[in-house]
Amino acid sequence: MRTLSISTISLSRSIIAVAISCTLAFSSITATAYEGEIFALKNRWENTVTNMPANERESTLKALAGEVERLAEQNSNEADVLVWQGIILASYARERGGLGALGTAGDARDALEKAIELDPQGLNGSAYVTLGALYDRAPGRPIGFGNSDTAERMFQRALEIRPDGIDVNYYYAAFLKEEGNEEAAREHAQRAVNGTARESRQLSDEALRQDAKALLNQL
Repeated sequence: MRTLSISTISLSRSIIAVAISCTLAFSSITATAYEGEIFALKNRWENTVTNMPANERESTLKALAGEVERLAEQNSNEADVLVWQGIILASYARERGGLGALGTAGDARDALEKAIELDPQGLNGSAYVTLGALYDRAPGRPIGFGNSDTAERMFQRALEIRPDGIDVNYYYAAFLKEEGNEEAAREHAQRAVNGTARESRQLSDEALRQDAKALLNQL
């Protein structure tokens, strides 16, 4: 029977420790890399949807959609990446408009639903807000996947997670107005006006606050 010396055991343990450390370091570097890319994409998306002239938005969002698609392929099990893929694709579909945008809207829906499978909170409710808007705005069957009941469920789920969110209350108010429920629409539009902008989404939240004020004037 082979007997291992104390020095051999110590060396083996050292090798294992180094291997574990290298694995953890590599994982940390990988996470930092995609988080940095998401941060950059988020900032460019916010600048595009809030500051860029309308005639330039579509081409810029198309380029962002290509970038985030490649990032999602490399990080297919990272919920945050998939949520941002869904947000950017949904924005691109909205700018494109018409039936030609349905495929892009469907890809956005698929990315967001996969993100929710990985993270039921959906990036603090952001996935549910965007899904609600997609199901609200897309045409219904047989042309598209739009469904007001599903949109309602998505908005309600987002409200459970982040009841004072400017984005969820504004988009839900717009949905309720279309559904003919002006009293509830007014309540949620006012919540959006009174909401606190997120530090990570200051520009887009403040833009939605202004949209909510305009919506209130229509109710």
